Amino acid sequence: MKRRSWTILVGTALILVSALLYVVHYFIFHDVHHILLWSFTNFCFLPISALVVTLVINRLLTQREKQAKLQKLNMVIGAFYSEVGTRLLGMFSGLDGDVAELNELLVVDATWPKAQFQNVQGRLQRHGYAVVPSVPFLEELKDFLVGKRDFLLRLLENPNLLEHEAFTSLLRAVFHLLEELEHRPNMRRLPPSDIDHLAGDIRRAYALVTQQWLAYMRFMKTHYPYLFSLAMRTNPFDQDATPVVGESV
Repeated sequence: MKRRSWTILVGTALILVSALLYVVHYFIFHDVHHILLWSFTNFCFLPISALVVTLVINRLLTQREKQAKLQKLNMVIGAFYSEVGTRLLGMFSGLDGDVAELNELLVVDATWPKAQFQNVQGRLQRHGYAVVPSVPFLEELKDFLVGKRDFLLRLLENPNLLEHEAFTSLLRAVFHLLEELEHRPNMRRLPPSDIDHLAGDIRRAYALVTQQWLAYMRFMKTHYPYLFSLAMRTNPFDQDATPVVGESV
């Protein structure tokens, strides 16, 4: 309501200022014909002015704002993979019976064109992400995620994430997995049916973390080649990856 009142007040003030300027113009030049002529000319140009402002200038400003938000979002995504995501990929892929397929697909390099990223992303969506977690694995995963609870909560509280539905879904899946594990104080007493349930939660998180990882690699390849270089040298899907430049395994 206050915002609407402020808009009305500003609009009224601008109209009054315009009327005052017309009055001043008349008293200086005493030419009503000139005032009416140019007023009508400006009125005729108004649709074109509106077109330029709304469709061109506004689109440019919106695009610039979108790029700025994208930069902030990818900083958050980068923090997630540095702190949690890369480790999760290593843990999850270790359970994947078909991980050889991912290892072949996800050895990304600087020569990849846009079409190749899109093709691999489609193949990732069709991957099974079949995992069969053991009790020791569940215990290790629980300890790791519980240790990252505060970090994950801070990410979920970030308002910029509302602009990125895919990453928000990823965080929810990981946090849900954390909560499921936290509610099980003794993993060694779980029946097979409950382990199957946890396997489903792991598959969901595994799929989302993997697919978003590839999208993040594509962004870094384009905008931050030096970060992309490190990511490839620590690629959890590359069996020959090493962070040491020039070192061969």
